[in-house]
Amino acid sequence: METIDIAYVFHQEKHSSQRFEFQIDADTLTISNPPDSPLPEWAALEFHQCSHCPLRSDASPYCPVAACLVDVVSGLDNIVSHDEMDVEVIMPERNVSRHTTAQRGISSMLGLLFATSGCPHTAFLKPMARFHLPFASEQDTIFRATGMYLLAQYFRKKEGHSTDLELDGLTELYDNLHVLNAMMAKRIRSATTTDSSVNAVILLDMFTNLMPFVIEEKLEDIHHLFRSYLMGK
Repeated sequence: METIDIAYVFHQEKHSSQRFEFQIDADTLTISNPPDSPLPEWAALEFHQCSHCPLRSDASPYCPVAACLVDVVSGLDNIVSHDEMDVEVIMPERNVSRHTTAQRGISSMLGLLFATSGCPHTAFLKPMARFHLPFASEQDTIFRATGMYLLAQYFRKKEGHSTDLELDGLTELYDNLHVLNAMMAKRIRSATTTDSSVNAVILLDMFTNLMPFVIEEKLEDIHHLFRSYLMGK
């Protein structure tokens, strides 16, 4: 099985470095090295289960997203949200490093894990996970998310499916993701003594919650970038 190997390394002066390595199946784009069982109670599917979750505990005893976060949450539980650190991301194509706060570094890592967890409500993010962009800005995410969704419509049309060029479906996907983020924050809050991982989810959700408004307003901010496409026929 071919994998895409990505590592996040957190360097902080008063703590030893923490390294998290993820192997992502190159075909299915799901994490292939989840934590070993038994998992903690907060990772059980029915523990703060999302109201729109299509999974059943008899077939999936653990929440896919929570299962992927177990080692991360326990490994970073001694770190406070605003602790400053150097975060290094090692990927096949490039290495990225940034001096930032714990919550921003963890948030970037959680974005990758949510997308590759196997959760039905995060599956739409897999193309962005394949081309993971650590520490993405709001404009980065707007461009990548809408571009990904519109490329998906191209492939849907090629295969004879209905298409959505108004981005209505993208709004619905992000609405569902907002529900998931809220419940995931509750799970993590019950499992930690510090706030870094919880606040990392909240940071992720800030954009998720604004996505419907972003589609309406913020896309106009990048309209000028496409002038060369809008000239003539």
